[in-house]
Amino acid sequence: MDNDRRAHVGPADFSHSSGIRQDLSFLVKSRKRRDTYKLVPFIVVALVAVLTADVLLLVQFQEGPAGVRAEPEQTLMAQQRPQPRRSLQQPPPATTVQPVAPLSKLHKPNLFVLSRKPFTREQLEKVAKVRGVRALELADAASVTLDGKRVQTLAVDPSTFRAFTPKVTAASDALWQNVAAGDVAVSFVLGNDGGLSLHRRVAGPAGPLRIGAYATTGFGAVDAVVSKDVGRTLGLPHDNALIVSAPKTNSAVLRDRILAKLPKGTQAVMVNPVLPPPQKVKQNWPAGSFMTGEQLTAALKAAVSKLGRPYVWGAEGPDTFDCSGLVQWAYAQAGVRMPRVTHQQWVTGPQVPLSQAQPGDLLFWRNDPTNPAYISHVAIYWGGGKMLHAPRTGDVVKIVPVSRRNLAGVVRVSPVAASRVR
Repeated sequence: MDNDRRAHVGPADFSHSSGIRQDLSFLVKSRKRRDTYKLVPFIVVALVAVLTADVLLLVQFQEGPAGVRAEPEQTLMAQQRPQPRRSLQQPPPATTVQPVAPLSKLHKPNLFVLSRKPFTREQLEKVAKVRGVRALELADAASVTLDGKRVQTLAVDPSTFRAFTPKVTAASDALWQNVAAGDVAVSFVLGNDGGLSLHRRVAGPAGPLRIGAYATTGFGAVDAVVSKDVGRTLGLPHDNALIVSAPKTNSAVLRDRILAKLPKGTQAVMVNPVLPPPQKVKQNWPAGSFMTGEQLTAALKAAVSKLGRPYVWGAEGPDTFDCSGLVQWAYAQAGVRMPRVTHQQWVTGPQVPLSQAQPGDLLFWRNDPTNPAYISHVAIYWGGGKMLHAPRTGDVVKIVPVSRRNLAGVVRVSPVAASRVR
């Protein structure tokens, strides 16, 4: 998958292949209607609904903002992959990687659509005609085993997919060229907490893959991005994911309209949702909204019984855990149904000041430098300025002093609110 790998094959036109043309802009440009705009392609998969995250890919850098020195494995800009040396007598490789196309107009994704079968041209034309749709992009989506971990993965065309990422990431020619050359870009959480350090080669379904960048995409639980070519070697299904940009349309209405035009079983979730301004109604938390003393005791006893158990990315217990997996398991022992991931657990109740934190409250952090707004870690408040958590790969469940660095806030869990989070 390095420089001697096959040249990247561009998407085929509808009329010349059974595949679907990656650039879907012609679907919108051909329509004459009031809200028709030039469409730049894009598609990805949404496996869960979520908050949108900025994509900032990391590769070696010496100093962070304000001169703060970064960890060796954290970098803010992608560097071009080093080219192997060869003698003057050595002939050049038979094939080369096709250059990634220059950045075009940026598009903000608003809806992820996932199908059981590849999208057809007829289906894409129906979606493109929905009022407000400005851009579409296809991708391949599936769960893949990387380094022994099940990772939700997208295979994309770097030339077109880049236009749907935040500007700083989209503008990095070196980063997308590396992905086109065979690198895998993984999320900061999977890379930093899960132990997939930059430039390391990890085991994949079809051989080793090089971790070329940290890339928190913000597409729900998606934690890895590869090129279409690599996706095919990994056995990903083709064209089963679609991302829709409709920046001036109510995303909830858009979702209903699009699903009505697609086969039953198709799933769609909102990202960067465009919704009417919420009414300013103060949330009322009456008596009985929160965990009882018995429930809090049960959850804390369950959590502390796992002290010393190893952190494993994606693990949900009972013998290994990641940070949110530990929270979900411990609270389940108290009869509280918690969602699985940190950014979902962040909305399981009202926020309270750290000075008013009580044992059993949840503490959250924004540690992801690729997206400072993203909730990336959770711990259980133990009391007395201490917290219980599963830190990261190579560490174990432990009780430590509360860290205030990058602390996002404290949440008091409401079982009713927690059960409604999806």
